[in-house]
Amino acid sequence: MKYRHKRFWLRLLAIGIGVLFLAAMSTASFAQDEAPAEEAAVEEVVEDALTAETVQTNLDQTWILLAGFLVFFMQAGFAMLEGGFIRATGVVNSMAENFMDAAITGIVFFLVGYGIAFASTDGGGFFGTPVLALGGITGVGEGDGITFVGFFFQFAFAGAAATIATGAMAERTDFRGKILYSAIIALIIYPLVVFWTWGGGWLAAMGFLDFAGSTVVHQTGGFIALVGAFIVGPRVGRVFGKPPAPSNLMLATLGTFVLWFGWYGFNVGSTLGASDVNALGLVAVNTTLAACMGAVAAMFFAYFTKGGKWDLGLILNGSLAGLVGITAGCAFVSPISSLIIGLIAGIVVVLVVNIVEAAKIDDAVGAFAVHGACGMWGTLAIGLFAIPELTGGSAGLLAGGGVAQLITQATGVIAVAVWATVTSAIMFSVLKAVGVLRMPAKADEIGIDVYEHGAVVMPDLLPMTDGPIAGTDTLSKGTSPAVGD
Repeated sequence: MKYRHKRFWLRLLAIGIGVLFLAAMSTASFAQDEAPAEEAAVEEVVEDALTAETVQTNLDQTWILLAGFLVFFMQAGFAMLEGGFIRATGVVNSMAENFMDAAITGIVFFLVGYGIAFASTDGGGFFGTPVLALGGITGVGEGDGITFVGFFFQFAFAGAAATIATGAMAERTDFRGKILYSAIIALIIYPLVVFWTWGGGWLAAMGFLDFAGSTVVHQTGGFIALVGAFIVGPRVGRVFGKPPAPSNLMLATLGTFVLWFGWYGFNVGSTLGASDVNALGLVAVNTTLAACMGAVAAMFFAYFTKGGKWDLGLILNGSLAGLVGITAGCAFVSPISSLIIGLIAGIVVVLVVNIVEAAKIDDAVGAFAVHGACGMWGTLAIGLFAIPELTGGSAGLLAGGGVAQLITQATGVIAVAVWATVTSAIMFSVLKAVGVLRMPAKADEIGIDVYEHGAVVMPDLLPMTDGPIAGTDTLSKGTSPAVGD
């Protein structure tokens, strides 16, 4: 009996040990099953984060591309606007010049200009180490696509800068000279301004602000245009004080609408992303309001100071002035400030058109008044109206800050004015010295379109002739100053 009792307890002990063993094994197995589940959950979170980042990056790059398409379409606006505001005998040449602006700029900016504009630098420099032809990338490397998108967007801006001078010098520039000066602008004059500012050079190091290019693009192009118009000289028969009548105001109006439309790519696209809805909305609204107010201000100012007529040319001019003026600060100022900037730009453009005319410089489309003068104003306006929360800390004088930002903005404006003036003066003087800047007298006699291209814009209305053009006295007729290209 005693033996049986002992055997019972041994069996009970064995069963207990077995249960404990099985429990231990189950716990270990559960822990082993739980670990992969936790690891899978972590991996899923990481994968979701990477997917979201990839989607946002792709969205940002798609937006930049679309904005670049809009900016490139502005080339059509420049062409239509210029063609509408010059004489019919120069429209074919104007279209050819505008088209070649895009073509020449694309090649030269790809090979050299873009590399200079965004050269490597330690910051604060005047010139960096350029990477030519995008470093030879082919699209198979990681990150190549982002580089391609960045180049395309910046190329569209470079094309706009080169086109500004085309309108100012219209109807008398040698086509060979036009191709050469477009190449030089895309090669060095414009890219170096970009390097100083958007490329991280010395102006950027000072804290200079120009969100989308009032100075970088428009002021640079405006000063080149003024110097070019002065050196090439006025059109034959030009009577100062009586600007020539535009050939087609409907075409000029269409061109202005195209430019306004494209400007949303110019300004809103400069956010360089689609993630910040506040920035996208603010820039779009500021761009719109400045354009509207610029047109209204120029219309009324011209009405009360220039003979009591509602001048369509200056209405168009004023809208472009407002657009140029707000381009620098569109992401840094409030909508109310954008109205003020547009108002002043609309008045400035009328005044400067008169000043250039009084100085007897034949700016055929008022390019300096729109781009040069209003580009300077828009850049300085940041120093007055900038909101610190939008700039990252710098406040304008009228927004609670001191004069520091205004001084920085003025430094940039002066530096770019000097650079563009000196370099373009050298460029145009050399072209003039070698005989490829101005068309010969025969072109003035028969018209530049016939002389250069053997074509006219409307052969049924304006037949080609090898003799003097009928109606060339229209240079001294008309009342509307041309609008800025």
